[in-house]
Amino acid sequence: MVRQVRLALKVAKAGHTGTLDPLATGVLPVCLGEATKIAQFITERDKSYDAVLKLGEETDTLDAQGKVTDRRPVPALDAALLEGVLAKFRGPQLQTPPMYSAVKVGGKRLYELARAGEEIERAARPVTVHSLSLVDFSADEVKLHVSCSKGYFVRSLALDVGRALGCGAHLKALRRTRSGVFTLAQAVPLKVLLEQGVQPAQLVSIETALSELAELKLTQADAEKVQHGGLVEVGLPDGGPLRLVGPDSTLLAIADVLHGRLKYRRVLNPAT
Repeated sequence: MVRQVRLALKVAKAGHTGTLDPLATGVLPVCLGEATKIAQFITERDKSYDAVLKLGEETDTLDAQGKVTDRRPVPALDAALLEGVLAKFRGPQLQTPPMYSAVKVGGKRLYELARAGEEIERAARPVTVHSLSLVDFSADEVKLHVSCSKGYFVRSLALDVGRALGCGAHLKALRRTRSGVFTLAQAVPLKVLLEQGVQPAQLVSIETALSELAELKLTQADAEKVQHGGLVEVGLPDGGPLRLVGPDSTLLAIADVLHGRLKYRRVLNPAT
């Protein structure tokens, strides 16, 4: 995707903000030029998905592209039963990444090990499901909407819901509807981008992309120090990341506060 965008728009630098599974569709923010410096901050924001779960079958990849490993009958479904199961998977929790994922362990992607027939221990990671709602269901399919923290695997949710129902399940379809401040309504289909490019109004500024981060407005003197990576002391508790802006509200850098001083994560070039 990044390669196609870079070639279509004739830009020297482009970078994505978090991978999507091969079967998934939806929002994939791509950073251009100077904005490649902020890709990690977009990746860290919350995401939202529309998902379709196929009940009664588990697969080795946890989605429809894998091989079926188990089949079981699906119980009679109703909204009360499903709501009761979904309640178990809302809020803060620990989730183990699936073997077929881009997570790195020992310098290798898990999917590389999985394709080689290996399965290794994976540490569970803290994630949060902010909302999980039942959209619709049939005899053997369930449609969900999920809003979650970074690093959450909806494929794993499909497996867990299926096992909680006693019949197993896999992810049949997945569409990312939001990534940070970016929504599906803003997205440009790849075909349109390749054929027509993008209009300036369709591009999102770095300031807007990072608007969810808290802002710290600097004096002119401190703004000049920031632009040169200089030492700046602030009377704030430790935390971050913060957007550092000059007196004219120009975004200058992203930084944390550590021991009363700014610790820079990225210093930007406002002229770019």
